Amino acid sequence: MRSPFTGEPSPSDDVNDLRSPSSFDVIIAGCGPTGAMLAAELRLHDVRVLVIEQETEPKSFVRIVGLHMRSIELMAMRGLLERILPHGRRRPAGGFFAAIDKPVPTGLDSAHAYLLGIPQPVIERLLEERAAELGAQVRRGCAVAGFEQDEEGVTVELSDGRRLRSRYLVGCDGARSTVRKLLGVGFPGEPSRTETLMGEMHVGVPPEEIAATMAGIRETHRSFWLRPFGGGVYSVLVPAAGVADRAEPPTIEDFRQALRAIAGTDFGVHSPRWLSRFGDATRLAERYRTGRVLLAGDAAHIHPPIGGQGLNLGVQDAVNLGWKLAAQIRGWAPDTLLDTYEAERRPVAADVLDNTRAQQELLSPEPGAQAVRRLLTELMDFDEVNRHLIEKITAVGVRYDFGEGPGLLGRRLPDIEVKQGRLYDLLHRGRGLLLDRTGHLTTGGWSDRVGHLADPTAALDVPGLLLRPDGHVAWIGDDQRDLDHHLRRWFGTPTGSRRPEGRS
Repeated sequence: MRSPFTGEPSPSDDVNDLRSPSSFDVIIAGCGPTGAMLAAELRLHDVRVLVIEQETEPKSFVRIVGLHMRSIELMAMRGLLERILPHGRRRPAGGFFAAIDKPVPTGLDSAHAYLLGIPQPVIERLLEERAAELGAQVRRGCAVAGFEQDEEGVTVELSDGRRLRSRYLVGCDGARSTVRKLLGVGFPGEPSRTETLMGEMHVGVPPEEIAATMAGIRETHRSFWLRPFGGGVYSVLVPAAGVADRAEPPTIEDFRQALRAIAGTDFGVHSPRWLSRFGDATRLAERYRTGRVLLAGDAAHIHPPIGGQGLNLGVQDAVNLGWKLAAQIRGWAPDTLLDTYEAERRPVAADVLDNTRAQQELLSPEPGAQAVRRLLTELMDFDEVNRHLIEKITAVGVRYDFGEGPGLLGRRLPDIEVKQGRLYDLLHRGRGLLLDRTGHLTTGGWSDRVGHLADPTAALDVPGLLLRPDGHVAWIGDDQRDLDHHLRRWFGTPTGSRRPEGRS
């Protein structure tokens, strides 16, 4: 059977079959949220995907993570939100920056202006299931041991000795990324200076005693809490005395010692559900791509978890990269399209690293840091300051540099009302969209890659705009010739004059 999008044989069940030029179009190392989301994005465009994951079983510990507004919007764009919402708990979209307790700012321009707390194993499972439903293959219990790339593709050697062939390899394999190391990409930044223990466990003292002790400590130790889950189980966050090997999980005795050092008591903690440690290491890959090998998620950037931006940043990497890599494989990508992945996402990561550095300083018990914290707390009483910081952390304030133009250019478009319901419902297939209030614009030879909605009633104050598959505004106006120029810029040559599919 020949693949309709490459003209080559489709992959057989034997992933070791190298008789075709490429057994897969893309091999993804790592099946965390970034890898699974990327696999699903590629499958929307019929790209042949294999995800390899070192762990034989999904994570079992129940760490709660937060999906911020932009990530929630992306889930809505792909029709995933209704599947995810029943498993999460909505919280107000405020109080994130350096844990400074401020109300939700007014005027958040999103139909999903909330934080969704959800167990990490659940979101990983749901994203992996989605990728598999769309046709991605997931192989557990193996990892990348080596690779070689040439002009046509990448030969990947797995830890079990098998060798596979693909057109591209993407490292979504975490902070200690094997792919990044084998690629020889530098990972400059700062090593961990401090370490924090985090876990869920039972306590052996009354809630009133915990509350009374906490009240005094939280005045100076912001990286400390005991928060009830119910049934005597608490989420515990406590600074450690030094920096240990993160590959070694902490013990309950480590928690007891750290709690006694800070609070003078260990609160009788026992029977942990899970225990972990994290540091404040902050690093950014020198580049996101070398030839046919790319990096995404924690393989490209790490930072302290304050503000809960890590998982979100990786998922957003995946949605930015997915359609561009698919376009390259399908043969219609403009020459520089894949380069825009690093050009757009690396500055976003750099900004996240900076804001987590700032937040980390504001958590210090030192008098100078506490003075700055008090000043910022006062400034956040101004709604514009509060909103700016929340939009930064939740990524709804991201604007890519698309050149000169209106303020909306390069930004994501919220989930506005259109005549067919909600805008994001029209983006489930991962295609671009022309939203036309004039009635005379057309996608012409790009209609196989870009949808068209003529809607004079759309809740917009511009005549027309072009959305990329990731929901960012690529063009604004009412001139067809100008639109055609931007369609070509983002979606290649129109059908009938494009190069054959499959060339990349």
